[in-house]
This record gives sequence, C-alpha cells and structure tokens, in this order.
Amino acid sequence: MKLHELHDNAGATKSRKRIGRGPGSGTGKMGGRGIKGQKSRSGVSIGGYEGGQMPLYQRLPKRGFNKPNRKAYAVINLGLIQKFIDDKKIDASAAITEDALIASGLVRRKLDGIRVLAKGEFTAKASIEVTGASKSAIDAVEKAGGSLTVTKAAAAE
Repeated sequence: MKLHELHDNAGATKSRKRIGRGPGSGTGKMGGRGIKGQKSRSGVSIGGYEGGQMPLYQRLPKRGFNKPNRKAYAVINLGLIQKFIDDKKIDASAAITEDALIASGLVRRKLDGIRVLAKGEFTAKASIEVTGASKSAIDAVEKAGGSLTVTKAAAAE
C-alpha cells in the first residue's frame, strides 16, 4: 500500500452544505431561511421567546442564593502532594507553604488561600502550612508523622 492509495471508507465523510451559492445548488437565493421575517435576517435573538406567553425561564421559581463575597479556595488533595514529593518537585524536609506549592506547579494561583483535602495516600513526614484543611486531611498527615497547620486567614472567615 502506498500513500496515494489511502482513502476513507465510502460514506465516512460528507462535504458541508454550501448555502447561498446560486439556484443550481438547491439552497441559493434565500439560503434555506424561507421568506422575510425576523428569522430570515441576521442577528436574531429570540431564543427564549414564546410568542408573548411568559417564557419558561421566567415561569420557574428562583432558588438559592449566591454569596457575593464568598471565599474561593484553590483545592488540592494529599495524594497529589505525595506524588509531587515522590517526584522531588516539593522538598518534604522543609515546611511546605502555599508559596512552595505554587512554585512547584501543583497550584496555579492562591485565590483566597489553599485548602487541602484528604483524597489519596499520604506517607511523607512533612509539615504543611495552608489556609484551610479538612479534619480528615489533618488526621492523615499527623498519622504519617507530619503536621498540618491552618493559618490565621481561615480563622478570619
């Protein structure tokens, strides 16, 4: 078999419909849009319009509340920290701070702080200092012989 002999299966590819390319194409003149009216023109924005009836998105009740000043944390799991320690991207002998996590590339940006969750295995004897942590994450680090300190920024909530 040679490169020029390669071809796709029959019916596998289909050329796109070329709209508005003359009467011979079958979709010339009006381009499949019918005659006149708002929908035949460009820039139509009547997605939720129901002919004057109250639209569905307005009929349904509003639920919940979005706190405008809520804290957004960068979330990481213990398993990922362990993986970075194993790959020598984080030095476990020194204290693992939020800046060290960013420098290693584990976290992109701090946001309102970094919060550690307990997903994954953690075996390194390391001291971690972060803004927030779950109880199970703190237990897992202490069980491995390390310490996980939550800084004051979380207490200010």
